Amino acid sequence: MSPTPVTMSLPTAPAVYTWEATNEAVAERYGVRVEDILRFDLNTSPRPPEVLWRALERGFQTRRFETSLSEYPPSDYRRLSLAAAETYGVAGEEVLVGAGADEVLDITAKAFLPPGGGRAVVPIPTYSMYRVVSEQRGATVALVPRLPAEQGWAIDVPAMRAAARESTLIWLCSPNNPTGLAEPPGVVAALLDGLAEDAAADGRTPPAVAVDEAYAEFSGDTVLSLRSTYPNLVVVRTASKAYGLAGLRVGFALARRETLERMEPYRPPGSVGTISITVVEQALRDQPALRETVERVRAERSRLSEAMRAIGWRPGPSVTNFILVDFGTPERAEAVAEGLLRRGIVPRTFGAGHPLNASLRFTVRDPDEDDRLLRSAAEIERALGENAA
Repeated sequence: MSPTPVTMSLPTAPAVYTWEATNEAVAERYGVRVEDILRFDLNTSPRPPEVLWRALERGFQTRRFETSLSEYPPSDYRRLSLAAAETYGVAGEEVLVGAGADEVLDITAKAFLPPGGGRAVVPIPTYSMYRVVSEQRGATVALVPRLPAEQGWAIDVPAMRAAARESTLIWLCSPNNPTGLAEPPGVVAALLDGLAEDAAADGRTPPAVAVDEAYAEFSGDTVLSLRSTYPNLVVVRTASKAYGLAGLRVGFALARRETLERMEPYRPPGSVGTISITVVEQALRDQPALRETVERVRAERSRLSEAMRAIGWRPGPSVTNFILVDFGTPERAEAVAEGLLRRGIVPRTFGAGHPLNASLRFTVRDPDEDDRLLRSAAEIERALGENAA
């Protein structure tokens, strides 16, 4: 596939993360108005929750959020940490706050990969930042192919165990981005059991395992309980996806106290702003609003998938707020992506050599926005059919 404005790093080349093209850059390249750009590539919520506006109104009326905006936020983020602990069902001392899940991933890499060395394991395809933060530490990254789509893109447990024997950090993502599926029941537990068994046989400490659960609110599944038997487990959560607060940049590491103690020295003292702390705390405590969002996304995801199939597209199953669509060949995926971009619609594309280079990924947005995608898709399919004839 030829380069498009939005790409993911390739699994066969050094990790160079390509930041998403801005709306302005897409508009300039494709000759559309900035206000007509629709992002289907970022997996964010199409609208923020009402709690955002209530918290902002109250904060500006009183001229105070958790602290005055002229002061630094509390270095321990105490109220936010306690809200997260209650939400996720862990102890307050088992929460580490970061500026979005990406900062949590960076802290995790720094804690478990020695500078200038170490080895990490990444099952692919998955979120590209695991490889990026690992290689930024100078680590070697073992890329382990997942099982095929017909097996749910699940991790290959024997292959992961083999790759982990000389590694200190394992990256997992469930539900997985960009495939949209969670690991099958029992697979992560089986991997952790195997890692502990292999480490005991070799006389070494089991590697740390980071499980990114950015989309867990949509699937309802979590591996948090496994930290009781696998001490080096770190679960990553975020306010960016189901909570619809990506712009506030708040994420969490959830782990046993002794594990977080290894991570805390790498946490900046105030990377999360006071407004973000205040709003996300209240969002975490508004679980009815979260459930409403999740149900709305599930219903719209089903509608969008059915409509895509009616057009002739092949959307895969998903338990997240995005859909991976297989177009059969990289050339056809490129043609569809170009057609969408020229209409101001930005899909997630995958570069040449990527295992998903024949696919595009689409965020589930509001019905009117999804309908615009569907109209554009129908136009593109008609044009491609006419050209083929």
